[in-house]
Amino acid sequence: MKVLIVYYSTFGNVCKMAKLVAEGVNQVEGAEAVIRRVPELMPEAVIQSREDTKAGAEMQKGVPVVTLDDFKEAGAIAFGTPTRFGNVSAQLKNQIDQLGSLWMQRIFEGKPAGVFVSTGTLHGGQESTILSLMNVLFHLGFVVVGVPYSVPDLYLTQGGGAPYGPDHVAGAENSREIDEHEANICRAFGKRLAEIGLKLNR
Repeated sequence: MKVLIVYYSTFGNVCKMAKLVAEGVNQVEGAEAVIRRVPELMPEAVIQSREDTKAGAEMQKGVPVVTLDDFKEAGAIAFGTPTRFGNVSAQLKNQIDQLGSLWMQRIFEGKPAGVFVSTGTLHGGQESTILSLMNVLFHLGFVVVGVPYSVPDLYLTQGGGAPYGPDHVAGAENSREIDEHEANICRAFGKRLAEIGLKLNR
């Protein structure tokens, strides 16, 4: 079973999280992580005008852009986004808004999905972003998956991480590395998504 990990990342932090979620998926026998990015909407001139956005774009050059076939073939999906004023990025939402034809075919009904995010500050909208995107997942017919408190790192984290889904606090300069607890929560989320996907796809 393929688990699609589809994301948008400006500075590369959500991309790094996607790879950690994939590690969790790949721990589950019978599950295969497929990492895809969504198209960029920012003008190239804007990206090239800053060193941090240039570095983020360079990091992701080898990641294919998602297709509708990727969505069709997935038995479970993880959506990753930075927060934008407490909500999902325009880039990821733009991609989701193009899923109407698959929604009409009921492609997503009964499949598990969840959300992971990165923010610049500790109270920068992690939970509101995840919860906002969950509204969309319910409309599409997904079975929504979070991170249960049986994951010890939810108690230990001093950065990101919530029962709603993994999150990372990147700092005001977007340069804080993902810490051990944040990484473990990402892996646990990927593993749980894959396990539930296998059960629901039987």
